Amino acid sequence: MLAEAGLQGVFPEKLAENMSLYCFEQGENLCSKGDKLEHMYFLLSGKVKIYTISPEGKTLIVRFKTPMAVIGDIEYIKKRDVFNTVEAVTEGIMAGVSFQEISEFADSDPAFLRFLLEEVTHKFYTESHSSSLNMLYPVEVRLASYLLSISSDGEGSMFYKEMKTSSLQEIADLIGTSYRHLNRVIQKLAAEEMIERRNGNLRIKDAAKLRELASGNIYE
Repeated sequence: MLAEAGLQGVFPEKLAENMSLYCFEQGENLCSKGDKLEHMYFLLSGKVKIYTISPEGKTLIVRFKTPMAVIGDIEYIKKRDVFNTVEAVTEGIMAGVSFQEISEFADSDPAFLRFLLEEVTHKFYTESHSSSLNMLYPVEVRLASYLLSISSDGEGSMFYKEMKTSSLQEIADLIGTSYRHLNRVIQKLAAEEMIERRNGNLRIKDAAKLRELASGNIYE
């Protein structure tokens, strides 16, 4: 699976030998803000949602990630607690290896260090700007992007997840708007037949129209 994810040759042999595979379920929290990580994880299949929590307790979406994504790289380098919460959007598989084994087998390996540098640089560049930039988009674009992200797997296949309308406050927080404004936008998209709202559920009706509105999806 490492070769399929483009990771062949990245890890020293001894580090690769000490890796373990972890399966996760849809909706599972892989790590939460403030946790102390002891392992670095490499997403091999599936999709995860990354969000932050403000001092007031509100959540705000940062990014959705598909393979190949790394969890724990910044925490390992900076020796800090988890900064963002990571939650599984679909079921999937990760490879994991302990920080202790990374320190022992890979801290002076050029290929691994180059890989880590590229990952951390990319993460800082994209994620440090994404939250503030995404807030400049209209709520329609944010909602369309969010719905598409949680309704497709890591390989782009749609599974048309239905959402309980009771979770709309959570969605409003995640995309940075008010519950009232979100309701207005939902009504507008429903009138345009992009989504439908019935029996307490929200469902994508026209993914193509929604994708066009989402400007290519600002969260991915």
